Order: sequence, then C-alpha cells, then structure tokens
Amino acid sequence: MLECNLDAKGKAARLLGGIASIVGALVLAALLATDTIAFGLGWYAVAGAVFGGAFAIFEARAGWCIIRAMGIKTPL
Repeated sequence: MLECNLDAKGKAARLLGGIASIVGALVLAALLATDTIAFGLGWYAVAGAVFGGAFAIFEARAGWCIIRAMGIKTPL
C-alpha cells in the first residue's frame, strides 16, 4: 500500500520539518493563550500546524511521501 519512496535524506528532512512545525504550533498556542497576539483564525493555524507536523513525521517514519506518490519529483 505505502511503497517506500524516500531515502535517508528525505526521511530526515521530513522528520525535522514535522518537529519544527509542532514546536512552532506550541509557541503560537502559548502566544494565543496568553493574549500576547490575537487574530481570528489563530487556533485554526495551531491545529493546521500540528496536523501538518504530525503528517510529516508519519511520512518520515513510513518512508513514504504523498507528493512523490502522486508523481511529482521533489529535490530530496
């Protein structure tokens, strides 16, 4: 089903990107929770960043990239 289409560099890049996204989401959530910043869709941005980061970590773990599976070439 999920055929491995990533090498070690691609897995590492997706893992680091996923972790960075989740850390960024936590920082944004803290800023929103303390009313340091406020904008209407802030919590949706947090949810999107967490979902995106978790999906990138899943891709790294599985060795599979959805973009490559659709036939689009990526540099890593």
